[in-house]
Amino acid sequence: MIIVSGANGKLGRLVVNRLLDLGVERVGVCVRDPARAQDLADRGVRVRHGDFTDGTTLEHAFEGASRVLVVSVDRLGPVAVEMHRTAVNAAAKAGTERIVYTSHMGADPSSPFAPAVDHADAEAALRDSGVPFTALRNGFYASSLRMLIAGAAHTGEVATPADGPVAWTGHEDLAEAAVVALTGDQLTGVTPALTGAEAVDLAEVADLMGVRRVVVTDDEYVAGLVANGVPEHVAPMMLGMFAASRRGDFAPADPTLARLLGRPPASVRDLISEVLT
Repeated sequence: MIIVSGANGKLGRLVVNRLLDLGVERVGVCVRDPARAQDLADRGVRVRHGDFTDGTTLEHAFEGASRVLVVSVDRLGPVAVEMHRTAVNAAAKAGTERIVYTSHMGADPSSPFAPAVDHADAEAALRDSGVPFTALRNGFYASSLRMLIAGAAHTGEVATPADGPVAWTGHEDLAEAAVVALTGDQLTGVTPALTGAEAVDLAEVADLMGVRRVVVTDDEYVAGLVANGVPEHVAPMMLGMFAASRRGDFAPADPTLARLLGRPPASVRDLISEVLT
């Protein structure tokens, strides 16, 4: 049985639907709220409650799994580290043959981008588990562009700190890659970066949108975020993305994802259009 965690989230749900469309017969999900996964239960999916803060619930949710997809959590720092390690250890205790984890390109314990540090720790937990694993080094989710460019249609400018190129990548393409990892043996260990076809900086994004690129200081950017309601503890994390991109952590684009898909990944232009709709 293939078990997918986070199946009520965007990536997890895409993975489950893809598995079902391919005719995979034994699929289960691990979710915090089983009621929200009733549609999956109606399609024959085994739905069980699992909480990354409670290893006992995860062992039950992962019971009988041949492969488990551990979708990374939307938390940061020690909380995220503990939750990821709890999930990895529970999958190992449940006897799964392979753990697949949604990591991130640029995962590095020295990264200025806080999530990249957490992903690096999760990869260490996978190595420590003693279970065969695949760490999917996913390209930077294009959905994150929304916070950077959504206001540009009204202001006519993309105003952020200095940045570097980013290989923006679509959820649908990354879900398909996760299915490849869950159903075959092409991907083992830490994968190459699974990215879109090109890495672009925000000046190029602005050109594609037909707006101006304006560079602001780091302090100005953080102050603007806080003024617009972003919590003070979150704003520095968002700034860290620019620092990491400036040192090249989210580039260059890599051909691995295209090879896995057997087709080109979604283009930057298409991803921008999707973000803005």
